[in-house]
Amino acid sequence: MRTDCQHYESRSYPSGDTVRKCNLDLAPEAPWRCPEACPGYKRRLVDIGWTYGSLAPIPPIEEPPGLDNGAAALLDEAEDIINAIGPQVVAEFEEEQRRRQGGRFKRLFGHKKDKP
Repeated sequence: MRTDCQHYESRSYPSGDTVRKCNLDLAPEAPWRCPEACPGYKRRLVDIGWTYGSLAPIPPIEEPPGLDNGAAALLDEAEDIINAIGPQVVAEFEEEQRRRQGGRFKRLFGHKKDKP
């Protein structure tokens, strides 16, 4: 990715995970590549008074083999799978919540054994 773009962001977490992304979501093959003629590319200002920490910059990650023009299609397919099961997952979660709460009737009136 173009690390000199204003919209590039890299963040490391205590677990050791690192996120590299485009804040405008214009890099469908992130974190490996930006589009050749990205409409959102703006060169980052060299020094605008930031205070830099002691950590070294994160080296770019190597692109996995077989990504030639296929990463965007693969990510689109994965997104379609997640979107397809989303409503089912939400319905299962809501059903489990209803079971744990004992249903609407119990919440409104309570059970006799719940009363002191």
